[in-house]
Amino acid sequence: MSNSDHPVIVIGSGFGGLAAAVRLRAMGHKTLVLEARDQPGGRAGVFLQDGFSFDAGPTVITAPYLLRELFELVGRDMRDYFDLVPIDPFYRIDFHDGSVFDYVGDEERLLERIREFNPADVDNYQRMVKKMKAIFDVGYVQLADVPFDKLMDMIRVIPDLMRLESYRSVYSFVARHIKDERLRQVFTFQPLLVGGNPFKVTSIYTLIHWLEREWGVHFAKGGTTAIVAALVRLLEEIEVPVRLNAPVDEIEVDGDGRAVAVKLEDGERIPCKFIVSNADPSTVYTKLIDKKLRRTNTDRAVARKKQSMSLFVAYFGTKKTYPELAHHTIVLGPRYKGLLTDIFDKHVLADDFSLYMHAPTRTDPALAPPGHENFYVLSPVPNDASGIDWDEAGPEYLDRILKGLEERCLPDLRENIVTMKYVTPKYFREDLRSYQGAAFGIEPILTQSAWFRYHNRSEDVEGLYFVGASTHPGAGVPGVLSTAKVMEKQVPRPGEGDRLPIPQPIRRAG
Repeated sequence: MSNSDHPVIVIGSGFGGLAAAVRLRAMGHKTLVLEARDQPGGRAGVFLQDGFSFDAGPTVITAPYLLRELFELVGRDMRDYFDLVPIDPFYRIDFHDGSVFDYVGDEERLLERIREFNPADVDNYQRMVKKMKAIFDVGYVQLADVPFDKLMDMIRVIPDLMRLESYRSVYSFVARHIKDERLRQVFTFQPLLVGGNPFKVTSIYTLIHWLEREWGVHFAKGGTTAIVAALVRLLEEIEVPVRLNAPVDEIEVDGDGRAVAVKLEDGERIPCKFIVSNADPSTVYTKLIDKKLRRTNTDRAVARKKQSMSLFVAYFGTKKTYPELAHHTIVLGPRYKGLLTDIFDKHVLADDFSLYMHAPTRTDPALAPPGHENFYVLSPVPNDASGIDWDEAGPEYLDRILKGLEERCLPDLRENIVTMKYVTPKYFREDLRSYQGAAFGIEPILTQSAWFRYHNRSEDVEGLYFVGASTHPGAGVPGVLSTAKVMEKQVPRPGEGDRLPIPQPIRRAG
């Protein structure tokens, strides 16, 4: 069998892997997706428990055009596969002092909320958001799907980055404009959604605010898992198998330094045309590729990279409903910078915490039994560099979080919980194979952005490409989907005789 008869292998079925598989198939490649776990989705998996459906990972959907593109590439309409609904407010920010800010997309309403907190910051915000739009136009529109393989690719954009003050942190950038400390937190928490510390990540990440303003914040009926199921169904229709329970143990490289096959943990060998990995590059380089083949991404080089924070996530269902809640709520603790320093720099588990709470039954009651409520509560915590024993610390930390929620926004919570589970950094390390249990790949600081991130095309192994959170442009659903667009510009096209036609959609009667 010639190499052209082998499939392109996609390792991992997170959003990056699923998007990559659609794009590869649209190019005409024979494609096979291998997933280590018993369900697709990677971080975007689902936990089904006692009649409740809990999204395991991402719950905020922005820039939906990136999903729509995938269906259009193969002649389908996304609306035939799942329903997206807008969320309003985008987020409710619940401050420790009792004040509440509804963060919305409509500018007039947003300015009114700002005025209630600090009238002087209305004009300050309007000046700031013009700069955010300029950052978005360069950092997202121009660069989000551009490969950064060569140092010159980075050098070319440095003048623009300097003009946009990318040397400042997100917090520094916002604080130059906004004076009210609570509003500074409102407009700087967004990098935490992609694993970054607002006091350290480049101000390029302020583009997230404009991205949300531009396209809104959405939720898929049925949860994020409905999007995963839709993409798997789409792949099935276009003849891309998604094999579950197929963990890759080794990437086989021939004498010319080219990836030629993968070996699964059960010993099965699958030859390939080339490989696109949605698995964590830190893990792939250190666990799946012989160290003799790695001149750039050595064990030492990987160990020097700063991994993102991790997460403690509790999932619980209640027999009591809380109709006054927003779909997304940020519950902020008494400290902001100090807490983030504990998490990112000191790697200690603080006594206080800030939380992101997802209440999807606010939008889709079907995710819980009738008259019940579904919750997902996330707390940023240090990754495994901390040495925290989560088997010991987890139960006590969970109890503190539940008590805190009961005091702040969910009265009588603990006596109304009917089902519950939680995950710690151990889940990210063991189940999701994430290096150091990091929840978002490598940390998105300036020296790990663009060319400084893991390259989407491996420098060490020919025919090995990467998509996902640790590659350019980065974490978050829009970022990860964009990594597949970068990949599409780098992989070889199939030869004329090797290009497989795309099956046409089946038109059902009625």
